[in-house]
Amino acid sequence: MSADQPILYYTWLNDKQWHLYIAATVDGLCYVSSPDQPLEELVLWASNRFPGYVLVEDGQHMEGYAAPIIQYLRGAADALDNVKHDLRGTPFQLAVWEALSRIPYGQTLSYSAVAEMAGRPDAVRAVGAAIGANPVLITIPCHRVIGKNGNLTGYRGGMPMKQALLQLEQSAGSTPNIGKGTVPSNPTAGITTPLSSI
Repeated sequence: MSADQPILYYTWLNDKQWHLYIAATVDGLCYVSSPDQPLEELVLWASNRFPGYVLVEDGQHMEGYAAPIIQYLRGAADALDNVKHDLRGTPFQLAVWEALSRIPYGQTLSYSAVAEMAGRPDAVRAVGAAIGANPVLITIPCHRVIGKNGNLTGYRGGMPMKQALLQLEQSAGSTPNIGKGTVPSNPTAGITTPLSSI
């Protein structure tokens, strides 16, 4: 690693039934994984979105992001209000993600409503694709988007996670159940190989 090479810091967030990788640049949070995914998912994503960056595991650097996410997962409605992001996407994706960030805690909107918020009311399918490409689950609340008929729809983190986050926000303070018995243990337990060699 050269001294001028940019760094993408990451850590494994492990709190109760929540097991996620999170990553950030010096400018902000840029990635929150789906639950219980292997490190390779982060490596692949980073190589596509942050080429030239070096992945460095650093729990201390990531504490400023891990702590508010854990507080949110424990029911603190305003825990994510000041989380900084470093998002990389097309101008359209960035507009959609900004619209998502304006959906209030505990509320849901339809894809068509998000399309209107993003200034693209005729691009509902494209908005859905941009929502699906959201790299920071939880902190950019794409889980708050539901079908026009009120049904839960697809979610990169999986339907159990989406249901748990919505339930958490509805009951603010209770511990959600994201499918006990279906959540595997830490997928990287015992891995001691430095990320730079993966």
